[in-house]
Amino acid sequence: MDPLPNPAPLASKLRNTLVRYHSIGDGEWRVAKKTKDATVWRKPSEEFSGYLYKAQGLVEDVTNRIVDHIRPGPYRLDWDSLMTSMDIMETFEENCCVMRYTTAGQLWNIIAPREFVDFSYTTSYEDGLLTCGISLDYGEVRPNFVRGFNHPCGWFCVPLKDSPSHSLLTGYIQTELRGMLPQSAVDTAMSSTLANFYSDLKKALKT
Repeated sequence: MDPLPNPAPLASKLRNTLVRYHSIGDGEWRVAKKTKDATVWRKPSEEFSGYLYKAQGLVEDVTNRIVDHIRPGPYRLDWDSLMTSMDIMETFEENCCVMRYTTAGQLWNIIAPREFVDFSYTTSYEDGLLTCGISLDYGEVRPNFVRGFNHPCGWFCVPLKDSPSHSLLTGYIQTELRGMLPQSAVDTAMSSTLANFYSDLKKALKT
């Protein structure tokens, strides 16, 4: 188990990585799934042998409220059907923490429940916000869970210039689920999970 990292340099590096992903040209992405709520693309990850996914959709709400529903905190467990528990293990400052969370089994439990320990950081980006994270090798792995690993991930949420009550939400996700899994099952699950994330989030914001 590694000690906890110094949060400031990790946060800075994480933000820079996400901003770089956000500048990748459209031609490098391939559409993986399209629904009425979101489009999901993918490209080979630079971090591991799987894919970096990009998801994007319009969400009818103000940026701060959307990000409050996504980042670690009381809202996330209420609406995210994939997340089954969440504990804040360490808080460095208001916008920076280490959290442990578990996810439900997927694809008829071909993908068993997973546990993650992530460093999470929320910061301003243009007129909106960026909330991002990366997994840490920290804390004991609980029985009955496989410990997954999130390579740099994040969500950019920016208000529309001509309609500030609507926001463009763009996510970058690259999750290494680990364990003995067929890659095709992982790819199917990731695309569907990201599309469902938008529809579940929109329902939660309306309540």
